Amino acid sequence: MAYRKITVELVVHPEDVDAVVSELDSTLDRLEETHEIFGGAIETFPIAHRGTRRKSALKHTLDAGNTATSAFKLAAQKVANAYKKVI
Repeated sequence: MAYRKITVELVVHPEDVDAVVSELDSTLDRLEETHEIFGGAIETFPIAHRGTRRKSALKHTLDAGNTATSAFKLAAQKVANAYKKVI
């Protein structure tokens, strides 16, 4: 049987590291109750922050969806107002 390795990379504020690692440990323990998990470890190491936080692709997608929704609502409102003026 072939196995697959899952790698998850998180970047958190230094003050939150202990809490995040603790929650990840408890989550992995719960996963082991229902799934076969072999090995694994949680490693932490400091990284240099570039200064500005960049948006993820998901955040860009959500923002674009919100913009499209707002534009659609505004267009629908204008059509409804124009329809009321005609009647």
